[in-house]
Amino acid sequence: MHVLQAQNGFFFHLRSLLFLTVTLTVLFGYSSVTQAEVKPQAKPAPNEPTLLVLGDSLSAAYGMPVEKGWVALLTQDLKQRNIQVVNASISGETTSGGKSRLPALLKQHQPDWVILELGANDALRGQVLQTTERNLQQMVDMSRQAGAEVLLLGIRLPTNYGPAYDALLQKTFQQVAERNQLLFDPFFLETVVMDPDMAQDDGLHPNAQAQPAILKRVQPLIEQLITQKPAKAA
Repeated sequence: MHVLQAQNGFFFHLRSLLFLTVTLTVLFGYSSVTQAEVKPQAKPAPNEPTLLVLGDSLSAAYGMPVEKGWVALLTQDLKQRNIQVVNASISGETTSGGKSRLPALLKQHQPDWVILELGANDALRGQVLQTTERNLQQMVDMSRQAGAEVLLLGIRLPTNYGPAYDALLQKTFQQVAERNQLLFDPFFLETVVMDPDMAQDDGLHPNAQAQPAILKRVQPLIEQLITQKPAKAA
């Protein structure tokens, strides 16, 4: 398993803590936005390598033009390599919702690679994390049965949820990653929440300026994902 380690001392930065707490609550837990900001593209052309992103609002370009989001930036980058990116992320999505949608997405798009960025909404709504782990495992299994390899992106909870529950969430992500030998980032949003200036005018949502930083954080793992498992069409 390949892991990007979280930086020490993050939760001692007060401004970052406040930004993280409010941002996660609005983006993940109680957002009124439930429609996909990014509609999945049509089925890729035959023999076109495809990367499927299945996430929540952090991958759905919430509160900004779709083309400003980190997945759209990734799309432009991979387009030069003839790799199509399908963004199936929805604001407020849970692992249960993602698991329900994934079979149809796999059938329609036949991806070579899948990025899973789900689980925070489960925790913020107080879901039993054994269910979250089971859902993540089933999504990994479905993806691999369809011939796709998986990158798992994790997130952390605000401190007001308590260190014990946050530790359980981290353990949930970690166990799925280790069990399946996945490429894994335990806190892919870390470099963004450490800079409150990378927020929208309402002070809540990561802005367009933050999106390249998010992509920069995850891009090395995406590159490993693509290179360690050649596309089925290659």
